[in-house]
Amino acid sequence: MKTITIYTDGACSGNPGPGGWAALLLYNQHERILQGGEKQTTNNRMELQAAIEALRVLKEPCEVYLHTDSSYLVNAFQAGWLQNWVRKNWRKADNKPVENKYLWEELLILTQKHRVQFIKVKGHADDALNNRVDRLAVEAIPKL
Repeated sequence: MKTITIYTDGACSGNPGPGGWAALLLYNQHERILQGGEKQTTNNRMELQAAIEALRVLKEPCEVYLHTDSSYLVNAFQAGWLQNWVRKNWRKADNKPVENKYLWEELLILTQKHRVQFIKVKGHADDALNNRVDRLAVEAIPKL
């Protein structure tokens, strides 16, 4: 099983507003950059979209170390939020519907194809690859 390191980030100009996402995939000496954006979105959607797009391009099951500064994304998997949402028919602890359900469902399917470890990194700090993917996400925001 190949081991892939991924850095992802989402950015939004206003929240909601125009947003961008980026992913940096690293395998041995190879790297691949993915970027995209939407005219009207939220930061959380862009964070999820970056992870989805990165996992989607993997052609075979991989061991993935996915680095993100999104607590929303990391906690959904590491703190059991996602498991609880599914068990409660996509309801949060306050019984309100989970936002971005369609993205979570897609991400859940993709994480079942790979062995994914989500790694929380501090945003806008001293992690050069996280800072790079942050710049790429900001660059991907559609200009209006």
